[in-house]
Amino acid sequence: MTETTHDLSAIVKANDIRGVAGERLTAEIARALGAAFADVLAEPELIVAHDMRLSSRELSRAVIEGAVRRGAIVADAGLSSTDQLYCASGLHRAAGLMITASHNPARDNGMKLCLPGARPVGRDSGLEDVRRGAEAYLAAGEIPVRGEGRSERIDTLEDYARTLHGLVDLPAGRRLRVVVDAADAMAGLTAPAVLGPLEQVELIEPHFGLDGTFPHHPADPLRPENLRDLQEAVRREGADLGLAFDGDADRCVVLDETGTPVPPSAIGALIASREIARARAAGRSAPAWPSTRSPPATCTRSSRRRAARCC
Repeated sequence: MTETTHDLSAIVKANDIRGVAGERLTAEIARALGAAFADVLAEPELIVAHDMRLSSRELSRAVIEGAVRRGAIVADAGLSSTDQLYCASGLHRAAGLMITASHNPARDNGMKLCLPGARPVGRDSGLEDVRRGAEAYLAAGEIPVRGEGRSERIDTLEDYARTLHGLVDLPAGRRLRVVVDAADAMAGLTAPAVLGPLEQVELIEPHFGLDGTFPHHPADPLRPENLRDLQEAVRREGADLGLAFDGDADRCVVLDETGTPVPPSAIGALIASREIARARAAGRSAPAWPSTRSPPATCTRSSRRRAARCC
């Protein structure tokens, strides 16, 4: 049964929005949420993207419609991973809204919101205002037109890949065999763009078709049973590394050459050591936080218009 109440507290969580698509989260509700998010932005520039779930494109269109009615300049990025959207927001200082339910079951969907510079929006940083605004629009039954909003299509994938390539210097040497289990989700788009062009990496691609029904296994790599396909592939292929991603590809579990999961704390320590070394080599005493790091020169926006159109 379709949810008709104007109370959105059941789907607006502490850090995101999530519920059963078509029931708790309908196109009407998504339109109201898009309008309410546009209302709280200091600058009317918004990048909207979505994952491959069956309901995601419809919800994305509804969000864009609502935001445009409230005068937002919306960059429609289409299919994207969540960190691809965050990269766009960070590079171009535009707000972002991602349609995804992350690792949730296929029937669910949701939204992740961020302010310019990829600053997260949560209950204590604007999400409650968005909820109340959307509820008001739903209760009124209309979204008044304000300003001259518009939407345009953009492509964020190339800049995303270029940004990641700029973060790591890969040494020459033996080519690494890397198996990525995309779980039929957004890593099927991002992994070939990021890892595919690298001469140092041979990419092996199980489950790379984008399919919101998740035909092979759920896109939740934190559950051991969802790692079995990847573990078998790592051993079968004699791979050096295995990567398992969740639905919107912002969470990754790393397997070693035996198919054994590497503890997240070890991955964090490796990244921290590398970033500290990078900072020291650049003459800094500590690495800068991502929110203050300047984007690569090739990706900085040249004008406010470009920020609204591309990333």
